[in-house]
Amino acid sequence: MRFPVLLVVVFCVAGLFSSTAMADGETIYNSGCVACHGAGIAGAPRVGDKAAWAHRIAQGTKIMYEHALKGFQGTAGIMPAKGGFTHLSDEQVKAAIDFMIKASK
Repeated sequence: MRFPVLLVVVFCVAGLFSSTAMADGETIYNSGCVACHGAGIAGAPRVGDKAAWAHRIAQGTKIMYEHALKGFQGTAGIMPAKGGFTHLSDEQVKAAIDFMIKASK
């Protein structure tokens, strides 16, 4: 009977660690992306500025993810790869992009 209880505890702890390790998009945005996307530094579109985001959103998430992950230099400014936060996973960057899109529609 102890083995099933141990398994439940292991799965609960693993779930707890994985959920806290994978921060949501808003948390990731607030932990770094806000530095540029909150103030419009280096040509970054400010989150919530529907006009600045409209043509970016129209390109689709695939292009936006690629620009955020690999970096991009356009006429309005520059986006360093992962916003300069290279410790973030691709999934975390995508979550932050998803948050910014949702907040800017």
